[in-house]
Amino acid sequence: MIEHLKTFETNTLAFEVIENFSETDEKLAQKFFKEKLDKGFNTVNVLVKIDEYKMSNTQAKAFFEDIIFILRHYKNLGHLAIVAHSKVLKAFVPIDNMFFERASKGRKEQYFDVSQLDEAFKFVTNN
Repeated sequence: MIEHLKTFETNTLAFEVIENFSETDEKLAQKFFKEKLDKGFNTVNVLVKIDEYKMSNTQAKAFFEDIIFILRHYKNLGHLAIVAHSKVLKAFVPIDNMFFERASKGRKEQYFDVSQLDEAFKFVTNN
């Protein structure tokens, strides 16, 4: 399930994935993203808190639809803040950044521990 952490009038989205991620959640996340684009923003900065998320409860179709959506809208993706408490995710972010840096200057993905939520908000709102 996803829910907004905070609502912004700017090009920023902030939501939390709680326990699982379904096809309904994927469609809702796409709707949030498209609403920002419809408001005239060229890029959308995204903060995703996944501290209460259980990867094993994710629907495979939702996962792949999410990947396809991100690839199709990559040029519209701004900074991405991943907020979690996971050594695995923390290790993946530098790998993702290598792709980000090659694909487009000025975009960055950054990992934040749950205790750094305020810093994560600054990261996505100040850029």
